[in-house]
Amino acid sequence: MEREHFSRQYDAELNIIREKLLEMGGKVEVMLVNAMKALVERDTALAERTIAFDHEVNTLEMEIDDKCLEVLARRQPAGRDLRFITLAFKIVTDLERIGDQCANIAKRARELNAEPPLKPYIDLPRMAHCAIGMVKEALDSFVRGDDELAVKVCKDDEFVDQLNEQIQRELLTFMIEDPSTISRAIKVNHISKCIERIADHATNVAEMVIFMVKGKDIRHTIA
Repeated sequence: MEREHFSRQYDAELNIIREKLLEMGGKVEVMLVNAMKALVERDTALAERTIAFDHEVNTLEMEIDDKCLEVLARRQPAGRDLRFITLAFKIVTDLERIGDQCANIAKRARELNAEPPLKPYIDLPRMAHCAIGMVKEALDSFVRGDDELAVKVCKDDEFVDQLNEQIQRELLTFMIEDPSTISRAIKVNHISKCIERIADHATNVAEMVIFMVKGKDIRHTIA
């Protein structure tokens, strides 16, 4: 009976970590949606709120780290549970960095909103939409232990990379043809790079899920 009670408590603690990771993932998804909305709709107030919201993501990072340390110290997990806890430490770091990138996008949006529009935003929202999907699917694959979904996330990163390269070429053309656009183009380019980095962090999570499920490190091997 005592062992059964211990097992239920242990499972409950692992579930708390899963739920908090999903909560943190949900918050960074909201941050990216709002940062892009602030840019496209030129909503500086929303950009300011998005920057401030990063504090909530940072708070969750500390809470998850503390819970993982508590489980390691009290339960001494082994095997797959140990891999789960170890990877939770790494995933929470990627999520925190995604939050930072979202705040950076909002900061650049705030600056761009104070200037005349450079061009209609078409590819940036497409990039962001894909990156949001990658973050969500990476976390879903982690919670469900779904290595096939994780592989899909890794492959989706190529689409984001291609759009990022396309945007950089377009911005270079703008700057060559009209030097007065250079300042704005550099800020738009920074936003594109932030989204590309968010997709990279989602890929990191997906690669760790594959390791958790299969015990196989596939970093730098997916074409």
